[in-house]
Amino acid sequence: MSSESASRDPTVVVTGVGAIIGQGIVKSLRQCKGSVRVVGVDRNPDCLGPHLCDAFHAKPACDESSRDYLEFWRQLISDELVDLVLPGLEGDLFFMNAHRDTLSDLGARLGLNAAGLIDLARDKWQLGQEITKAGLISIPTVLSRDWGECVEALGSPPLLLKPREGSGSRGIVRIYDEPDLDYWSQKSGDNFMVQKIVGDGNEEYTAGAFGLGAGKTLPPIIFRRRLSPAGNTQFAEVVTDKSISEAIEKLSAYFKPVGPTNYQFRKEGDLAYLLEINPRLSSSSSLRAAFGYNEAQMSLDYFLDGIQPDQPGIIPGRAWRYAEDFVIK
Repeated sequence: MSSESASRDPTVVVTGVGAIIGQGIVKSLRQCKGSVRVVGVDRNPDCLGPHLCDAFHAKPACDESSRDYLEFWRQLISDELVDLVLPGLEGDLFFMNAHRDTLSDLGARLGLNAAGLIDLARDKWQLGQEITKAGLISIPTVLSRDWGECVEALGSPPLLLKPREGSGSRGIVRIYDEPDLDYWSQKSGDNFMVQKIVGDGNEEYTAGAFGLGAGKTLPPIIFRRRLSPAGNTQFAEVVTDKSISEAIEKLSAYFKPVGPTNYQFRKEGDLAYLLEINPRLSSSSSLRAAFGYNEAQMSLDYFLDGIQPDQPGIIPGRAWRYAEDFVIK
């Protein structure tokens, strides 16, 4: 931080504060050791986000590839004296990754993972190919519209058709026969792949591990979880799992993540299969903070102050998410 920045509370921009990830990041920032001025960004000015933040800016109604959108970010960083930006949406992550040099030149730090990992994690098919190169087992997957080929490669149905690009459970369907494959593959265009179903919903895990670059990472916090219909973590229980910890260690050595990194697994017996990597703060970040693993604090330490975060003490326990009213009169 500059001497001017050090004399005031840091200003942190959080994007997507109308959604669960952005709101979780704000909540985690409020639990940090010192005071933080939080500036929220979202498309919808009528969302809850503005009431959680110290200041709020609505995104302009323009395409994110336009010069006007980039100018919005130039102006925001300048006007608010922004010290750090933490993206809460995938789209914002990709935009900032594409413009990281331009935005960094304005004086703000960007809480971004390694550029190569961000690009790779967009495509689950390509990620699966790299998982094998990293020395880990990957879920059997094919790119085919031929039912016979799918069954021969993956085994008896049901099988899983999922988008190559996308997050959460959106677009993921079980397919039982050739008409299912024909219908859903046509509906998906070219953005699909077909996978064997491994494990079940009782053996799904999400883990957070803060990457330090050069293949090093802090030990993870691991949740066994249940998902909401939207694909976010609805229930979480802190667990220890040697196979997942070892898998994250191998993945970190291979992909060299930087900053908050979310890994999602399914287990079948003793085998841990990686579902995806989210190279960013995720929907379970606020739950991790509640159990002592505050990735927002780590991001302040690492990206803003240039120091390696301490390994936090993880508290055991379980957590549930539920709906709550936020009322202003």
